[in-house]
Amino acid sequence: MVKPEFPGVHQSPNITETPAIYEVENLAADRECLIEAAMERVKSWEQAVLADIGAGTGYHAVRFAKKAKHVIAVEPIDHLRRAIMRRVIEQEAGNVSVIAGSAESTGLADHSVDIAHARFAYFFGPGCEAGLREVERVIRPGGAFFVIDNDWRDGQFAEWLRSAPVAQIFDPPDAIDEFWSANDFSAQKIDSSWSFDTRADLEAVVRIEFPAEVADRIVATHRGTSVSYSYRLFWRFY
Repeated sequence: MVKPEFPGVHQSPNITETPAIYEVENLAADRECLIEAAMERVKSWEQAVLADIGAGTGYHAVRFAKKAKHVIAVEPIDHLRRAIMRRVIEQEAGNVSVIAGSAESTGLADHSVDIAHARFAYFFGPGCEAGLREVERVIRPGGAFFVIDNDWRDGQFAEWLRSAPVAQIFDPPDAIDEFWSANDFSAQKIDSSWSFDTRADLEAVVRIEFPAEVADRIVATHRGTSVSYSYRLFWRFY
């Protein structure tokens, strides 16, 4: 359930309806941690206060907590927040707080975090201006905001995306890049992969990410347990 006081929430069926399969996807994505390495080169979160906006089940929040001073997982969906809490307890991540909030209404105090992070959550280009204003409010001077999204141009996953109905919803890649540049963000393409332990895992994840007709075609034509997957990392200092 999403509480009505949280504006600007984009529910994602993949994680909200099938969190266990989405966990398999998280484990398969970017196993070499190239995204985190690229972020680290921009600004380290070691001993920082980090807000993970749209934290989902907390997969990334507890990873950040290994180095951060404190991580605040901001998530509007009730059962996903409960999943974060279970993960925090299981992994004894005592420096992670879980709060109910959205990208447009985080519930965080003014200038209270050093780093903000959003991965496949709300910040998809044009239309996320309200969330950008909220990040600017909560981040400290000298802080950084990282946004991770799909690269629509390169990699097998991008080819699948372009062939799916979801492609009609999003702005063209050039327009997305222009939006982030106009808002003072830098950008980097990160060439990585999905790497699954089993073929069954790959097929299960494909079926939560794509409509049945597209998923059937992918499963029928793609071989193996790996998929080339490029990401876009956008970041800005404040």
